[in-house]
Amino acid sequence: MKIYTIGFTKKSAAEFFGLLRDSGAKRLIDVRLNNASQLARFAHGDDLPYLLKRICRMQYIHAPDLAPTKELLEAYRNGDCDWATYERTFRSLLHERRILADGIRPTGGIRITKRLRATIENSCLLCSEHEPDHCHRRLVAEYFNGQWGAVEVEHLT
Repeated sequence: MKIYTIGFTKKSAAEFFGLLRDSGAKRLIDVRLNNASQLARFAHGDDLPYLLKRICRMQYIHAPDLAPTKELLEAYRNGDCDWATYERTFRSLLHERRILADGIRPTGGIRITKRLRATIENSCLLCSEHEPDHCHRRLVAEYFNGQWGAVEVEHLT
């Protein structure tokens, strides 16, 4: 099983969509809490599904169940918690949300439970951070590896 990850910060639209297209991923799973990015218009939740379909022939899923809470994100951004605390809290949050048992609910969609593994497989997790080191998309990929094992993770940079 393979999962890709990508961040859009510090990438042009051409670079971003080129990396996605060349990866071979079948869908992009947006794990941002807020998909209305002001950082790059091409990554805005209103435009991204269309662009992915037209440029990469990829499906778009916004999965806020795989995002941190607003409070946790703000605490980290404001310096009220360090990365180790953020990482530990976010991992606990994923377990509390019972992702494997309860699935994910895409924005505007039906909860995905039975087909969760098939949905995640060969998908690319999207967040804004340029590098995966201090980004929750890496933690989400590691979570699935911990649950399913034998998950190959490739960070598109």
